[in-house]
Amino acid sequence: MNDFEIDQRLTTDSTFVTKLNLCQVRLHHNAAFPWILLIPIQANVKEIIDLTDTNQQLLLQEIVLASKVMKELYNPTKLNVANLGNMVPQLHVHVIARYDHDAAWPNPVWNSGVMDMYETKILSEQINNLATAFNK
Repeated sequence: MNDFEIDQRLTTDSTFVTKLNLCQVRLHHNAAFPWILLIPIQANVKEIIDLTDTNQQLLLQEIVLASKVMKELYNPTKLNVANLGNMVPQLHVHVIARYDHDAAWPNPVWNSGVMDMYETKILSEQINNLATAFNK
């Protein structure tokens, strides 16, 4: 794990929230959607199958936890959970709260053109709320 680094595109687009057993949780900067990333803290992992069986199970548990946190905090119409990696091959999982009234609905958020940046105070509040919910 000494050579583990998060891809710069992920750190540029998100802010650290908390650390779980396997993953770092980060809040995506697109304020148009409540959106977090789970990034396993392991070097050279591109696919879920690159994780050990134990860590695959742990990842699923952390996705479930993240989904519950997002549902509790944001009460979305639907949760989108995705692992794409076409632009950033490092394994990371998106958990996005979607609403039937959001600007991209019902289409995916990717390449939707819908973007809004957090004000500093709101970003800080969101991070605190998420960290509190994850650390209950």
